Amino acid sequence: MRVFPWGFWLLCVASAPARGDSGSKARSCAEVRQLYGAKGFSLSGVPQAEISGEHLRICPQGYTCCTSEMEENFANKSRSEFEAMMKEAGRSVQATLTAQHRSFDSYFQDLLNKSEKALYDAFPSMYGELYTQNAKVFKDLYGELRRYYRSSNINLEEALNEFWTRLLERLFKLLNPQYHITDEYLDCMVKHAEQHKPFGEVPRDLKVKATRAFIAARSYAQGFLVGSDVVKKVSQVSLSHECTRAIMKLMYCPHCRGMSSVKPCNNYCLNVVKGCLANQADLSTEWKYLMDSLIGVADRIDGPYNVDTVIGTIHMRIAEAISNLQENKDSITSKVFQGCGNPKISTKGSSSEDKKRRGKVTLEAKSSAQALEMLVLDAKGNLTALKTYWITLPSTLCSKKVMASSASDDKCWNGMTKGSYLPEVMGDGLANQINNPEVEVDITKPDMTIRQQIMQLKIMTNRLGNANIGNDVDFQDTSDDMSGSGSGDSCPDDVCGKRLSKSPSTRQPETHAIPKQSGHGVNGASSRSLPSASLLLLLSVAVIAAQHLWR
Repeated sequence: MRVFPWGFWLLCVASAPARGDSGSKARSCAEVRQLYGAKGFSLSGVPQAEISGEHLRICPQGYTCCTSEMEENFANKSRSEFEAMMKEAGRSVQATLTAQHRSFDSYFQDLLNKSEKALYDAFPSMYGELYTQNAKVFKDLYGELRRYYRSSNINLEEALNEFWTRLLERLFKLLNPQYHITDEYLDCMVKHAEQHKPFGEVPRDLKVKATRAFIAARSYAQGFLVGSDVVKKVSQVSLSHECTRAIMKLMYCPHCRGMSSVKPCNNYCLNVVKGCLANQADLSTEWKYLMDSLIGVADRIDGPYNVDTVIGTIHMRIAEAISNLQENKDSITSKVFQGCGNPKISTKGSSSEDKKRRGKVTLEAKSSAQALEMLVLDAKGNLTALKTYWITLPSTLCSKKVMASSASDDKCWNGMTKGSYLPEVMGDGLANQINNPEVEVDITKPDMTIRQQIMQLKIMTNRLGNANIGNDVDFQDTSDDMSGSGSGDSCPDDVCGKRLSKSPSTRQPETHAIPKQSGHGVNGASSRSLPSASLLLLLSVAVIAAQHLWR
């Protein structure tokens, strides 16, 4: 008869809910009430002391200070707070990249503006009619250079060829005012004169150097914008339902359990965040490639491509070319007359303006090489620091935002109670989360938004790689509704005019689709045959699925 009472007592004790490390007396919920009210929720219905927790769906079902409504509100709050942490971290990176873009863009535009202003200031007194009657030719050149830098649909080599052709036509007429020269005669003149290099070696030399400098400069500036845009889009990716539960358990369940002062275990936090940001971590490889590519092009800009000297002295090279034409006027004219015949004598008479203005040109250019060197050094430092952003993000969030305990702490919140956390920390990326003990992650379903951004990183890195060796990869602007593999193929007749056909065809820039930036979209095919986004995504899913099966 004794066995029954003792067995019944033991059964009752075993079935009673645990109270953590408190005694039999129910603990106060004052701390949770204060926190709950501080988060903006009504205290109506909030327990004054612990209650039984069988109703809980996320937190451990021991004695608790949280009702079902409180648990749901805390879950929603943890979701919004974690997403805010992600966006805040992303804004910091965006601010860094945007600041670097702004600094370089300001420097480059200023360099081009100073060259144009120097030309406008010096040429009227140096060349008289040779300049004043052809001012639009020079203005159009600088306009084309700016549009190219801003990623418009322009073939830079053809734009430079067109400039020299138009300038030769105008100057030939002004240097030979005694003749009546028709458009048909000019067509013949250009064909014969270009064989004898009327401007000397300047057009060829400037085309090579300016093309490399502009390709590098615009790809470099665009790289910062693409990086910033990727961070922005990825930071806006919503948390999954499983992640929301895990974040709630990490951040607010200790409060419900009456352990408000206990910090989450560091490794526990890392597993939760790595599971939640598994897709984001897969950006790391291509992100690092982008940072390295930007650093490589920065070295070119401040090194072999010598942007400061090339862009800052465009006006001086043009002046040198005009002087070459003036000095070789008689020889060039004679050879043109031999090939095209003598034009008719003009009834307007001749002018001696060119004779009065002729002379050796001496222009100066103020160097801003030191400013460029400082810009590049600053950029390289920031880019190096950002290389590991995506894989260090979990530890950054845990230590600075979630305020997890130290790694050696054995009296931290481990998801169930106060103690040590035993599971190992998962690796980075989606494939490594298959055995994540805190977040259920379907490794066969990668986030499509993030996969698209990985593709954008690959495309931009490819552009920078081409810029690093002087190859152009054109930005196509979808707003222009044009087609073709190069920008030169799409030049409207009313803009380019018939003179374009006079210049020999130049190397066409490669065309890749890139993410829309600063009002410019993209369109066109790639002559390097980059894999399509859909194909890469399909391959990624196949690899992940195969890894899952091998496990």
